[in-house]
Amino acid sequence: MKQRFGRVRVALTVLVAWGAVAGGGLTDGVAANAADGALRRTGAVPVAPGVTYGAFRMTVPHGLVRGHLLTIDLTDPRVAVDLLHPDAVGARLPVSQLADDRGAVGAVNGDFFNISEGQHPGVEATGASVGPEVASGRQLKGAVPDGQRFGPAMPPGATTEDVIGVGYDRRARLDRLTLHGTVRTPRGALPLGGLNQYALPVGGIGAYTRWWGPVSRMRATCGTDTDRGAPCSTDTAEVTVRHGRVAAVDGRPGAGGVAAGSVVLLGREEGARRLRELRIGERVRVDHRLVGRGAGRLRWAVGGFPIVRDDGPVAGLDTVAVAVRTAAGIGDGGRVLYLMALDGAHEEGQTGLTVRELADLMDQLGAEDAMDLDGGGSSTLVTDDGDGTGVVVRNHPSGGAERPVANAIGVFSTD
Repeated sequence: MKQRFGRVRVALTVLVAWGAVAGGGLTDGVAANAADGALRRTGAVPVAPGVTYGAFRMTVPHGLVRGHLLTIDLTDPRVAVDLLHPDAVGARLPVSQLADDRGAVGAVNGDFFNISEGQHPGVEATGASVGPEVASGRQLKGAVPDGQRFGPAMPPGATTEDVIGVGYDRRARLDRLTLHGTVRTPRGALPLGGLNQYALPVGGIGAYTRWWGPVSRMRATCGTDTDRGAPCSTDTAEVTVRHGRVAAVDGRPGAGGVAAGSVVLLGREEGARRLRELRIGERVRVDHRLVGRGAGRLRWAVGGFPIVRDDGPVAGLDTVAVAVRTAAGIGDGGRVLYLMALDGAHEEGQTGLTVRELADLMDQLGAEDAMDLDGGGSSTLVTDDGDGTGVVVRNHPSGGAERPVANAIGVFSTD
């Protein structure tokens, strides 16, 4: 770990020097260019076959914006993209570690996540992401209710089920993944309202598999479908199903890893009442899958919310809050993927973007569709350092160091 942070510090030092050269007198540059808002790029350099990295800067009315961009040619057979994640849904790791652990040549942080629980003192934050996760074809989790999400306000019509991903046809697309699930019991079929989620719908039942991890499931019973800060439910039940039979029944959400071959069912309100009807030894079958609206299954997918559709910003994006931001975009009919993170250096005159300005930026970069991902201290873009020792962080994380995150989009090369 010491070696990793040493490499990151070296990379940031180099970028500070780059900023002084590229800025060419930062204050004068902002004054001279503030009126035109032009996007200025540095020369892109190859990271791997089909993958290039470049930096850019642009001016907006409130200052200078610097950013970093990975461009991925999905038509190149030597290129692959996948979701990076810790071993558990309820866990976090820095983007650089997620990338190095999988041998990625580039990566950017992904979805918003359950980062803290100030609204529910004593309840453990899970670190789990807001939206669906699909990695290497495995459907890891569903989306929390819209009112339970973390992150900036979504535009009208958006939902926590919105994702960006790549299908088995190697084409990127925006999609919406809805959980379809059923708990089959001797007393009838019960609807499944969640899969490895940090928040369940009121009255619902959620399934927790080995992918959830050891973190407590208490958070899943807190808040409501419209109010994330509402009190935790006191009407709960948890049932462990092992090899298709009820093995344990409890009145409170538990913690600890779920063994292979087992599933934990957690219910609140009406869902809890139905689970309490089950008896030890009874047969129970749990089925679940994430269903998209696009043609064909997604090989990987990560949540966020759309900011560009059909070559233009979507309506209703926020025009006020300025922040360091991360985005993923799609170009050339799904054949090109753009991964972008802004720079979070605290330099005089340097700033972030509103969500609407982010949409305009992604449009200028060539995105026909784009998704807003987690920003602020989470914004991190890494690339291979070229010397065989792993990746380096290309932007300045705004918190001064990498923040552990729930997931990331990783780029791979088979050459």
